[in-house]
Amino acid sequence: MIHYKTREEIELIRESAQLVSRTLGVIAEIIGPGVSTLDLDKIAEEFIRDNGAIPGFLGLYDFPNSLCTSVNEQVVHGIPNDRPLESGDIVSVDCGVLKNGFYGDHAWTFEIGEVDPEIKKLLKVTKECLSLGIEQTRAGNRFGDIGFVIQEHAEKNGYGVVRELVGHGLGKKMHESPEVPNYGKRGKGGKIKNGLVIAIEPMINMGTKEVRQLNDGWTIITGDHKPSGHFEHNVAVIDGKPEVLSTFEYIEKALATREGIVA
Repeated sequence: MIHYKTREEIELIRESAQLVSRTLGVIAEIIGPGVSTLDLDKIAEEFIRDNGAIPGFLGLYDFPNSLCTSVNEQVVHGIPNDRPLESGDIVSVDCGVLKNGFYGDHAWTFEIGEVDPEIKKLLKVTKECLSLGIEQTRAGNRFGDIGFVIQEHAEKNGYGVVRELVGHGLGKKMHESPEVPNYGKRGKGGKIKNGLVIAIEPMINMGTKEVRQLNDGWTIITGDHKPSGHFEHNVAVIDGKPEVLSTFEYIEKALATREGIVA
């Protein structure tokens, strides 16, 4: 059953989503070669708690950390560790917070040092898939419309769209109804209505769409060990139109500042 949110509830979700955005902005300031994902996890947890919230992932379904950090062929749910990141890696950093009784949850895939052009293209297309999916999140459309445009854009670029993992509703629980697949048929699925709040999160693989889980019980990797991209936003339907509650502004500003310093 989908719980449609009031304007007041949407604003509380926005506050949580914006704290996730700011946390990812802090990550963007420090991530790079030589930094471990466990370093990032500790910094994120401290920042979230300093801002009056609780890490949304820590302990959720017994997950052991505050961030999911998925490197290269890892799609999602990677567990932070002490291996230093290396130039050429990519890492999806997925973060959640719980504040004032509501969750925020979104993600960005970071490039570490010099990344191959074909991997840059994968991330560009994955981010475009997210934008296309958001555009379809309008009252009167159907959930299949979101999945259709994501799948179409990814597959026309030769990429695989993960089937086993999907976007989701968001609110007082991290994962609520409905499921929001990144594949589908136009005009199919439930109808989108005002008050809907969902996390749209394309998971796009450079090669096969197939995935498998590692023995740690969490980490999902691509079936052919090729890289995977992952971007996620929290989106509400207000007055019939999509409104993004999270933002990439803090990440993009931090990355641009760092590039300017390097240049």
